[in-house]
Amino acid sequence: MSINTPNINSGGADANTYDAIVIGSGISGGWAAKELCEQGLKTLVLERGRNVEHNKDYPTATTPPWDFKYRGRMSEKFYKENPLITKAAGFGDDCDHFFVKDADHPYVQEKPFDWIRGYQVGGKSLTWGRATQRWSDFEFTAPERFGYGIGWPIGYKDVAPWYSHVEKFIGICGSKDGLEAMPDGEFLPPFEMNCVLTDIKQKLKENYTDRHLVHARWAHLTEPREVHLQQGRGKCQARNMCMRGCPFGGYFSSVSSTLPWAAKTGNLTVRPFSVVHSVIYDEKLGKATGVRVIDTNTKEVTDFFAKVIFLNASALNTNLILLNSKSNRFPNGLGNDNGLMGKYIAFHNYRASVNADIDGYLDKYYFGRNPTDLILVNYRNLHKRDTDYFGGFTTFMNAYRDQHPNEPQDGAIGADYKDNLSEPGRWHVFMYLQGETVPKESNHVRLSETEKDQWGIPLLVTSVEYDDNDERMIKDFLTQSSEMLEKAGCKNIQTHNNKQAPGLDIHEMGGVRMGKDPKTSLLNEWNQLHHCKNVFVTDGACMTSTGNQSPSILYMALTARAATYAVNEIKKGNL
Repeated sequence: MSINTPNINSGGADANTYDAIVIGSGISGGWAAKELCEQGLKTLVLERGRNVEHNKDYPTATTPPWDFKYRGRMSEKFYKENPLITKAAGFGDDCDHFFVKDADHPYVQEKPFDWIRGYQVGGKSLTWGRATQRWSDFEFTAPERFGYGIGWPIGYKDVAPWYSHVEKFIGICGSKDGLEAMPDGEFLPPFEMNCVLTDIKQKLKENYTDRHLVHARWAHLTEPREVHLQQGRGKCQARNMCMRGCPFGGYFSSVSSTLPWAAKTGNLTVRPFSVVHSVIYDEKLGKATGVRVIDTNTKEVTDFFAKVIFLNASALNTNLILLNSKSNRFPNGLGNDNGLMGKYIAFHNYRASVNADIDGYLDKYYFGRNPTDLILVNYRNLHKRDTDYFGGFTTFMNAYRDQHPNEPQDGAIGADYKDNLSEPGRWHVFMYLQGETVPKESNHVRLSETEKDQWGIPLLVTSVEYDDNDERMIKDFLTQSSEMLEKAGCKNIQTHNNKQAPGLDIHEMGGVRMGKDPKTSLLNEWNQLHHCKNVFVTDGACMTSTGNQSPSILYMALTARAATYAVNEIKKGNL
């Protein structure tokens, strides 16, 4: 069927009409669905991938390691056919079904960019890292204060109550530390800090006034509250098998939490296998009226209609959809009067890490496979710019023991062999960078003029790269981290710059950024398109800057905030 001849079923347009349409079912899309459905809107969630139901569709959740053919790896043939996704953190034969294979959904890399995607109901909420620290005022204000970006139209005080709203519902473990650079939230108890980290924390305190090693905030239920039990979720079992899908609901995903909650209202419809071609704009009405969808299996085209539309397809796909939503009024993409859509794409810098050994503590171990790390809170460019680069960085940190480092001695077999393998080895420490990057107009995505995918939609072209600012941050991180580990008594300190391409560790952001001025931004303070007020963008595409804290919980908070605003505007007759 031609892309220009949409299908309207026998019930007519009314059968395809909802109060709200949400594009994407992942971290932010699930929250849009929950909030809109709870507040009475009949809501259609469109997902381009297959359906996934909590527990039912986690085929490897309890599979023992010895039952995997390649023991966590993949076949040589798979690696050759999938050089992109096999580089992704956590990828293996226990969770490959939650990743998009390289050949299935191509894109054009004008400059190297590793775009990791997960197309299924739940999206990347099934495989995310689960770090959920709040942004501080420093992140919201730094780009404008130091002159490396435009100002956000909102600040921490605008988002703080929505952070609390989200944290209470999804369950965040952490500790209240009273630090200005990483605000406290609504926390469940953290996992225990092991003995090595406890001592390193104290040694950093003795040697520095600005280095604070604390429990990070993680979306794990260490002590479920009533609202979590009502969701059918249970305590995190410290298996650290999260990317397989958690049968206990111990970590947050939209499949285990927000989507089932939305379904309970009776207002939710989820439509998998639905690739969104574009948002439909009515020039007479001066607003969007719906979404054009292509069935991934039959390629049949269907139009769905709604009063309000939320884009939560993940940052780059949201850019793609909006750029492809062309009309006489918006020939360059929906809401793209200033030509900035797809520009100022940014990401987090994960290129640097440090590891070391530390003597002692051989009489101590730790419980389970703790799925969380600690955080050394950002200490750069806070009240003033104190480095030769812009932005700050979060440092993730942990310490662990070798599980079976000892080689059997003198050809030992039997009990001696087993004892050797079961005795843990020495302690090791690692730190890795999550650095802010500076959004630049030259870092952009656009639609290919010549290449299309299997549904006739233009391929996305990525043109994104690092710059000298990133290199200077990496150098400072490696220097400072090495110095801290040395002062903490570590040995054999090794620094690494993996020089990986941008994008690999997710957190793609920007392209449809929020701002105060329609001349320099696409969205207002409520995540509405400046020039099409019934379209909201609340995934990573909306980000004005990257900050250094993990952004996923900010997407959730912004989504809940925008959804409530949208419902109120509908009630007022403004949308």
